[in-house]
Amino acid sequence: MQPQHPSARYLRGVAALELQHYRSALEHLSQACRLAPRQASFVAAHARALAAVRQDRDALAAAEYAYALGPEDPDTLDLLGQVFSQVRHFERAADAYRAACRLAPDRAACHYNLATVFIALGDTDAAEQAVTTCLQCDPCFWRAHLTRAHLKQHDAASNHVAPLASLLERHGNDPLARICLNLALAKEYEDLGRYANAFRHLVLGKTASREEITYESGQDTRLIDAMIRAFPGPIVIERTHDARSPIFILGMPRTGTTLVERILASHPEVRSIGEPQAFGMAVGQAWGTRPTFAGAVDPTPHMNTLDWQLIGDRYLAMTGQNADGGRFIDKFPQNFLYAGFIAHAFPHAKLICLRRHPLDTCLSNFRELFAEKLPYYHYSFDLMDIGRYYVGFDRLMSHWQRVLPGRILEVRYESLVAEPELVVRQLLDHCSLPWDANCLAFERNETPVATASALQVRQPLYHEAVGRWRRYEAELAPLSALLRQSGVDIPS
Repeated sequence: MQPQHPSARYLRGVAALELQHYRSALEHLSQACRLAPRQASFVAAHARALAAVRQDRDALAAAEYAYALGPEDPDTLDLLGQVFSQVRHFERAADAYRAACRLAPDRAACHYNLATVFIALGDTDAAEQAVTTCLQCDPCFWRAHLTRAHLKQHDAASNHVAPLASLLERHGNDPLARICLNLALAKEYEDLGRYANAFRHLVLGKTASREEITYESGQDTRLIDAMIRAFPGPIVIERTHDARSPIFILGMPRTGTTLVERILASHPEVRSIGEPQAFGMAVGQAWGTRPTFAGAVDPTPHMNTLDWQLIGDRYLAMTGQNADGGRFIDKFPQNFLYAGFIAHAFPHAKLICLRRHPLDTCLSNFRELFAEKLPYYHYSFDLMDIGRYYVGFDRLMSHWQRVLPGRILEVRYESLVAEPELVVRQLLDHCSLPWDANCLAFERNETPVATASALQVRQPLYHEAVGRWRRYEAELAPLSALLRQSGVDIPS
């Protein structure tokens, strides 16, 4: 017999949530909330479980209810901040984190979490102050050092190279310190134009990150092979979903996907729902597997049994959208894996793929510390793994263009930077949207941004990121050779 005491249900639910046993977590936590409906910590944990399975609308409602109960402990408020952030209600997240900081002013994590929300909201001054407070509370809060390094450009008169190097010398046995301090040094050395030093620390930081995961590049190769087998020839749409709302922006990360998202979301008829990672979950649920294609699940045996209408309905439910609720953007880059599925589930959806110089793409992925726990990004901790992943991406996109002729607009980042109005007009035309000059002033868009490009996209278009690979041409020579040997065209 399952325990009926609310605390027992709560503890079981939290344990299941930590183990990612979401069905069990939801069952126990919903029962805990039913038995103790005014226990804010129970409701907050339930909200977190709902957010984990992308039931964003229900997660937001639960989080709002928990916050209204007036929790007085920083743990519950910090958890609510996480939920509000995950469902993209960043102002509310800031309220929760501020309250947590007031109750626990010496807790570094609360100040750091508040800083991440300020970054999403575009308030870099407040973010810098929160990071500074975090490090005053705990100088060994390693992620704060990395975040501080990325908040602004550093020069000879204002940088943290010496203290970062000193910390690294004293704490080099700590894996997270090696990761964050090396990557922070890489960023600040690059700002100072000391590119050899920057690349050396970049390699040291990413190598330390690589040691924390289990990955071999063949798993992504097998996944891409499976996608190609699932759609061997031109895709004929037999069953349709009427929704005309979704715009999917996809491609390799760090290629301008957030920039295009901001451009289109500046149009009065369009809004963004961020990176929900919901489409892969909807497809996975259709045949009862894990919620994404992590682990290279082969979809081929399931293709004849998929209910495309149901997949579309599940996706819309997960993201809290209505079929006729207006145009919205899903900007999860790795949706490039699912283009064939998207075409079936949403025949009227618009697909846009960003392309960038291969060496700039790979370098930019190597410079970024993605979430280590997400299998989508496990390729990104070794430069040659990134190269092999790029080869697979390039091969899969060529396949989608063959089997989905005319469905995917490919946009070159370099062209967008060089001729913004021309490319923006192409984007709007592809999405069947009328011209709107606001799309050229995307930096004025105050909508929060929760990606690695949160700071860059609040600036007007700039050319500094084009050709960054040239700074590291010698260091990138093995990568360049791998790409060329694999048939990737590398413009000079």
